[in-house]
Amino acid sequence: MSKVQGGMKCVKYLLFFFNFIFWLSGSLVLAVGLWLRFDPNTSSLLNEDGAPETFFIAVYILIGAGGIMMLVGFFGCCGAVRESQCLLGSFFACLLVIFGAEVAAGVFGFLKKDKVIEEVTNFYRSSISESGNSTSIVTIYHKILECCGDPNTNAECQNAETKDCITAINDFFNEKLFIIGYVGLGIAGVMIIGMIFSMVLCCAIRNNREVI
Repeated sequence: MSKVQGGMKCVKYLLFFFNFIFWLSGSLVLAVGLWLRFDPNTSSLLNEDGAPETFFIAVYILIGAGGIMMLVGFFGCCGAVRESQCLLGSFFACLLVIFGAEVAAGVFGFLKKDKVIEEVTNFYRSSISESGNSTSIVTIYHKILECCGDPNTNAECQNAETKDCITAINDFFNEKLFIIGYVGLGIAGVMIIGMIFSMVLCCAIRNNREVI
């Protein structure tokens, strides 16, 4: 098997190093996704019957993308070391798919945050309107978000210094959704570098074989 030489050998080792970083990034994305899914506070707020599930869509995308990234990073290292056009081509295709998933998660986190917050807010308000502040759902929200009351209803806070729950819901889910957005778009940027390296090396291997 012919081996790439000179500058392309440098690209080969850069791609190998990139895949190692890519594997670590996949571990990070998977960890963030699992944290967002199983975070006790988030789970308590959204695991009740009738709770909106829109928030978890982007979380599941992150978890899936993170797991695939770890697997693809491993095969990308093998493709770079063995200088396999087949593995490098498959690596590029997988990166393209993951790139789309990460962009989708990032865009979802930024563009759908108002929809997610509105759904959670409506769920909280419907819980109050059904049985007042005594329901278990309302109690969970008050405890986790350290809030009480809704300025648009008759549910008022006994302590005037306590944040109202609508503001608390907005702040809580804004933070979580921005994490999803930044992680998704940040990893998508890394994907572009990997796709460039893999195509450059793949083309170099093919041209080197044609010359020989």
